Amino acid sequence: MEKRVLVTGASGLVGRALVAALVRRGYAVNVLSRQKQPSGLPDVRVYEWDISAGEVDARCVDGAQAIIHLAGENIAQPWSNKRKRAILESRTHSIVLLYDLLKKQIGHEIRTVVSASASGYYGDMGDRWISEDIAPANDFLGQTCLEWERAVSKGRHQGIRAVSLRSGVVLSYDGGIYRKLVGFVNAGLGAVPGTGKQWMPWIHIDDAVAMYIFALEHPGIQGVYNMAAPEPATFSAFIRLIAKQQGRPLWLPNIPRGILKAVLGQMSEMLLSSARLSVEKIRNAGFRFTYPEIGGAVKALSGKR
Repeated sequence: MEKRVLVTGASGLVGRALVAALVRRGYAVNVLSRQKQPSGLPDVRVYEWDISAGEVDARCVDGAQAIIHLAGENIAQPWSNKRKRAILESRTHSIVLLYDLLKKQIGHEIRTVVSASASGYYGDMGDRWISEDIAPANDFLGQTCLEWERAVSKGRHQGIRAVSLRSGVVLSYDGGIYRKLVGFVNAGLGAVPGTGKQWMPWIHIDDAVAMYIFALEHPGIQGVYNMAAPEPATFSAFIRLIAKQQGRPLWLPNIPRGILKAVLGQMSEMLLSSARLSVEKIRNAGFRFTYPEIGGAVKALSGKR
């Protein structure tokens, strides 16, 4: 039987890398997009959906045995009330839309859903090691992740194996925070937010993609798992390592917490919260990291220039 996976959020940083990796691994891929555009890959079919309108091309699940759900509005923008609703609903309404479709598709073959979640679930936990059984933070990110995971878990009522991966910051040369910080450092504008002692959960994009595929291919994986490197780094250590790799000095003072909150509002939580994620659960399941420590990850990324 042909191996085929439906991927949502395929145009994002992780989604692009994941689709390419799936194709290399011998999978055919169905992609859901707001605009139907040629994929450029012979094993990738593109279908349209409109989450806000509750519309999805029913053919998107044809031949697929699993869904990898990455869809969601970008959180790295100012959080107005309207923006918050869009961030939450893009994650929850989208998977509900797919589950509703599956209820109508009597002969579908979907048996697995692997979904993104985020380390924002935990909020600011200081120096404490964080395992998956800790309660969510009572803030916007924590409650958004909680509702996101609840929506995904409802697939179990349809006999679907449901997995949520609480991702830390994904490091990639192709975009995201790493690319932005390299640009700031090279422009002489690199600076440490807050005290810099906050723990930043991170993962190299190759390991993030590999973990999605690992969860897809291992039936014993279900429920929630932390997605981060085994050796977290403080924000200060991270940005100083980038500066060292780029051969640039960090001459600006730390950015005070009050200024970050004044400029970014609640969004400053992403830079100031400390989350030291334990990944023993996924390692005990058999997953192995290619980039377990930040030095090797940054060196590999800087070599892609």
